[in-house]
Amino acid sequence: MALATLLQRLPWLLFGLLAGVLADRLDRRVLVVVVDLLRAAVLVVLSLSVATGTVSTAVVLAALFALGTAEVFADTTAGTLLPMLVARGDLAVANARVHAGFLTVNQLTGPPVGAALFAAGSAWPFVAHAVLVALGALLLTRLVLPEHGRGAGTRPTVRDDVREGLRWVLRSPAVRTLVLTITIFNVTYGAAWSVLVLYATDHLGLGAVGFGLVTSVLAAGGLLGTVSYGWLTRRVSLGDLMRVGLVVETLTHLLLAVSSVPAVAMVVFFVFGAHAFVWGTTSVTVRQRAVPTHLQGRVSSVNTLGTYGGIVVGSALGGLLARSWGVTAPFWFAFAGSALFVVLVWRQLSHIVHADEDAPAQAPGPPVPGPA
Repeated sequence: MALATLLQRLPWLLFGLLAGVLADRLDRRVLVVVVDLLRAAVLVVLSLSVATGTVSTAVVLAALFALGTAEVFADTTAGTLLPMLVARGDLAVANARVHAGFLTVNQLTGPPVGAALFAAGSAWPFVAHAVLVALGALLLTRLVLPEHGRGAGTRPTVRDDVREGLRWVLRSPAVRTLVLTITIFNVTYGAAWSVLVLYATDHLGLGAVGFGLVTSVLAAGGLLGTVSYGWLTRRVSLGDLMRVGLVVETLTHLLLAVSSVPAVAMVVFFVFGAHAFVWGTTSVTVRQRAVPTHLQGRVSSVNTLGTYGGIVVGSALGGLLARSWGVTAPFWFAFAGSALFVVLVWRQLSHIVHADEDAPAQAPGPPVPGPA
């Protein structure tokens, strides 16, 4: 199980920057469609091996690595499409709707549907996955996108493209602060959440249902964030939303560290679920508003590298801390690290409020064509 998780996350560290370069070089719609079709092909092979009884651990692990690699290129590029289709002022609501779809379909509906399909036959979840990915590719073929700024002149090397993206991040106060914040907070988050199963089952005494109950409460909080996001953004600036989010996450680690009462912990998890939705939607919107269209892929890949790198480092630290000082030690570490970082970065967060003031205007692309 640990190896399976590693093989799904490792491609983000190996190929993330390359995916950003390709997203900025190639036709983004075609790139996502091709990668999704390749992903569907891998799922078809996996489905056949499961249905015929020839599946093995090696086959499953190879498929997971292939799917994780495809996800890197598909998700990095897909994240650049919304700013090409939606006006800058509508990006917050558009991202909220995209994240709401992920929350309701992927996290709430998907698991029970997958379990029901598995009960009907072990190959059916993979067949359904292949069909849905192929359908997604078909829907993407109907998009009409504007050009994203790559001229027909001499094309730089991949290394030069990566350097350009890194330099742009370092020279942009808003995006630099955002990437640094996401990286550090994923180290602290990864440390605490690496022991979440043990925390729920042993520390809170919830037994076998503990982790499932926690994930359900987190998802319910996310639904609250979904329905309230439009109301929040009409009354609070994106920069202030991010400041509040950092404080909420810091206090989440503290409250979970000091509490052993299940009811109290569930309230904290519910609030954190709402915060996670609001934070994720806001951070993506701030970055998309600030970054020029032709750099969206590379800047997104730098951000994602910090995200996954932080989680990997944090997870390793969390395991070591829990082994030496108990299951609450990672939460104390997360609280101390988050609190210190918030104090150090608080003034710099003012950059985020003005993230898009110097960004070139990006008009929305042509409308999506209707049915033929």
